[in-house]
Amino acid sequence: MSQLKKVINTTQLWSIAVGLVISGEYFGWNYGWASSGTIGFLISTLIVTVMYVTFIFSYTELTAAIPDAGGTFEYASRAFGTWGGFIAAFATLVDFLLAPPAIAYALGSYTHFLNPNIPVIPVAIGTYFVFIAINVLGIKESARFSLVVTILSVLELIIFMAIIFPFFKMDNFLAHNPPSLTADNIFVGIPFAVWFFVAIEGVAMVAEEVKDPNKTIPKAYISGILTLVLLALGVMILSAGVCDWRTLSNIDYPLPETLAITLGRNSYWAKTFASLGLFGLIASFHCNTISYSRQIYALARAGYLPKFLSAVNQRFNTPHWALIGGGLVGFVAIFTGTTSQIIILSVLGAVIMYGISMLSLIVLRRKEPALVRPFKAPLYPFFPIIAFVLSVVCMIAIIYFNQFLGMIFFAGMLVSLGGFYLFIKKKNARY
Repeated sequence: MSQLKKVINTTQLWSIAVGLVISGEYFGWNYGWASSGTIGFLISTLIVTVMYVTFIFSYTELTAAIPDAGGTFEYASRAFGTWGGFIAAFATLVDFLLAPPAIAYALGSYTHFLNPNIPVIPVAIGTYFVFIAINVLGIKESARFSLVVTILSVLELIIFMAIIFPFFKMDNFLAHNPPSLTADNIFVGIPFAVWFFVAIEGVAMVAEEVKDPNKTIPKAYISGILTLVLLALGVMILSAGVCDWRTLSNIDYPLPETLAITLGRNSYWAKTFASLGLFGLIASFHCNTISYSRQIYALARAGYLPKFLSAVNQRFNTPHWALIGGGLVGFVAIFTGTTSQIIILSVLGAVIMYGISMLSLIVLRRKEPALVRPFKAPLYPFFPIIAFVLSVVCMIAIIYFNQFLGMIFFAGMLVSLGGFYLFIKKKNARY
């Protein structure tokens, strides 16, 4: 079987880490205001930020020590065996297969904002065709593309914050909040706070294609999470203070709408930002496409999915069937759920995967003490324990406030578990 090529350097990996997530600064998080208010959602975001910082500093140890495209699935398999690997695989697939359709829908919404004559759904579907084609051409070309659009996206967010900063008023930020702050106000906003950072763990899925992974992965992960924390807090806090934030809390294009409200709907900056805002969504969609395809490829290679999905294109060394298969799942999601529902399911898969990853780290420290660990989690075991506890808290909050979606998630897991046992495991048992 053909292997993936090692071509990604540190800067490109940083761009993939940030690019995977940066659309979360452009849309999705604002739904947290509708449920939590600005103050409750700020607290939700700070809790989630602590979870991600401790998680990434811990997860980097696993990714650098085991640079495998399977990511969490590989770590959990080594720590807990076949069934632990299955749970990790299912959670990771939900995370990375459902993030792209939410982003694609937002791309359609941004385009519709620019030109109301262009419908949302065709743009969302067309996005899949374009970026699957780009990713089939090769990871080196994809990484270069990712670097360009990610840098443009980061610069755009910095310019956005600079433009709206003079309009910020603390009275706007504090207005219209619930009269008393409760645990419900805080925890109901958790899934949308997670959306600020979700998918950065996708770096693990391109680990097999990284040059000098022992040094490259830690540098890219840590610089990536620091970049995202600064952007997330800056965009969220400043946006809430420049106008009545309630007008932004249920739309898929909050940033151009913020500029339209503050500068006027005919403002040059508002129209320019809406046009350039597509770069942030494109960066995340592109990088998530890379990640979901590598996850499908790794699972199929290990026998958890049909073997044909592990095929690598002989000319471009890319997993073409994995790219196409994930795209088909995205098509279905676009037509069957709202953006907020897709986000909730995606982040539920993510926080479950985070918890399993932290348990895997702790178990592998004992089970494989001789494993070469180029980077070790600081303040061990406190960082992984904090990340694990907060991921469990987030999981409980998401399920409690979204019980129907939680039922859909676990029903899907049970059905997949049965299918894995009956049709896949018996034929392609790995252990």
